[in-house]
Amino acid sequence: MSAVLESATPESRALPLVKHAEGGRIFAWHGARAVDVTGFLADVATVAAELPAARAAINLCEDRYAFLVAFCAIACRGQTNLLPPSRASQAVEETLAAYPGSYALGEAELTPAPARSLCMPPLPAARGGAVAVPALAADAVVAIGFTSGSTGQPKPNPKSWQAFHASTQRNVAALTDVLNLAPGAIAHVVATVPPQHMYGIELSVLLPLLGPFAVHGGRPLFPADVAAALAEVPEPRVLVTTPVHLRALLSDPTPLPTLGVITSATAPLPPELAAQAEARYGATVLEMFGSTETCVIAQRRSAHEPDWRLYPGVTLRPQPDGTVVEAPYFSQPVILQDVVEVLPGHRFRLRGRNADLVEIAGKRASLADLTRRVLALPGVHDAVVLQLDEADSMGVRRIAALVVAPERSEAELLNGLREAIDPAFLPRPLRRLDALPRNETGKLPRAALLAALGSESGT
Repeated sequence: MSAVLESATPESRALPLVKHAEGGRIFAWHGARAVDVTGFLADVATVAAELPAARAAINLCEDRYAFLVAFCAIACRGQTNLLPPSRASQAVEETLAAYPGSYALGEAELTPAPARSLCMPPLPAARGGAVAVPALAADAVVAIGFTSGSTGQPKPNPKSWQAFHASTQRNVAALTDVLNLAPGAIAHVVATVPPQHMYGIELSVLLPLLGPFAVHGGRPLFPADVAAALAEVPEPRVLVTTPVHLRALLSDPTPLPTLGVITSATAPLPPELAAQAEARYGATVLEMFGSTETCVIAQRRSAHEPDWRLYPGVTLRPQPDGTVVEAPYFSQPVILQDVVEVLPGHRFRLRGRNADLVEIAGKRASLADLTRRVLALPGVHDAVVLQLDEADSMGVRRIAALVVAPERSEAELLNGLREAIDPAFLPRPLRRLDALPRNETGKLPRAALLAALGSESGT
């Protein structure tokens, strides 16, 4: 069955595509070249004029500025940006099949090329005079994000322009407060996460569209590349990254230009890692809590506080199968698997996830805590602990671990774990790998983990 796209009604109110659109305002950095709002809007108009009639398009642009232009051009044509969890050809073809009549759009020729694909014209476009700021219907579905598949099959999550406006206001307020950004000032964002991911959209696409921010068009990965990208933008600087990337930065001697804020999401950020980053870079490290379903709904300064601070208007209601999240800009309440303890002062403490809690021989443990204990072993660079799908001959779903520890044997690692965890939760198998099968945002899709375990995974 094909997916159904929502559409805006003619009488729905409109919201601007860009806020802070005053002339000359720096909007993005394309390479080392500054692009102002007028130039950006000219690029959007040029690309929008060349798009075919359709209801949706898969935005596959890798360059962040090109993605931004394509994102807005697609939306201005009344179409929806489809954001599959992977750029792999199979995922792209499956998404095209699920949304008949859609097409794929990239800034370069796609290889292999999907059945229906287009290549954007070169950017920047030829500059003309001033371009009016377009407005989009508030209830227009401008994007459909898909969950990462870390706990199962990816699921579509439609996002309206009104919802993006409302959630971004909260991100803007949080960051401008920490930066102490003066009225009329602009902060500059460099991001290591892909723009197709919801965290990447929120912090590197919507921030420059709807707040006093400019964004660097690249997606640097290695520490030297991150340092070079940061050096191409002025202060104050915001680094949007993940725990995996932050750990890599801290393990490298390359110095970074002065940072105002570092944000982290997509995986739990260990407090000691946050503290190390704050001490080395002199920046505030903000961990963002959210999901594809909700966008960011809370934050905390992980080096100094265990509890999360909810964004204004967001409420949580714990229930047996997780937590109900409500906000004025949600079309309906969202149920997350996270188990929380609601605290006074619009705060909460995360107690784990339903899928994260395991019980063996009458004993309970958290997969996240078990992973943390594996990571604490000497010589371990990366690790994950998971529960297998199939039960053994005793009817028990065993624990397995994948570990990156080049100088340690599996026997040594298991001996170390025997002193750290209950024997019921010792991982069997424990398998060493050269690298974990992380995706572009550092997440670990369950299917990839089970494939790495091979026949011992029970699949």
